[in-house]
Amino acid sequence: VQLQASGGGAVQAGGSLRLSCAASGRTFRSYTMGWFRQAPGKEREFVSAINRYGETTYADSVKGRFTISRDNAKEMVYLQMNSLKPEDTAVYYCARTRVSGVGANDKTYDAWGQGTLVTVSS
Repeated sequence: VQLQASGGGAVQAGGSLRLSCAASGRTFRSYTMGWFRQAPGKEREFVSAINRYGETTYADSVKGRFTISRDNAKEMVYLQMNSLKPEDTAVYYCARTRVSGVGANDKTYDAWGQGTLVTVSS
């Protein structure tokens, strides 16, 4: 599978962005898809995941502000980010795992996109 993330950019605090992840692969609908992010000087962290049934999970830091969704027909995963904060500044990656559920462990994800940069200014 190949993953291509897009939609990043620069926005002021309180603004919104929608990230997209295009996936290739006939069995896309079977996999859990996740979003992770890595801020400068920090380790990569989990943001959100959605499984084949549409069940979702979120990091506490984004709960209530971010929404993950998927369109299996288009083989796309989205991350709608509202009420953005400067601490959301990071490179955002989409990823796929063959493990069922909505896991937050990045070590279980075996395919990664190239990342898209989100910069939130105060």
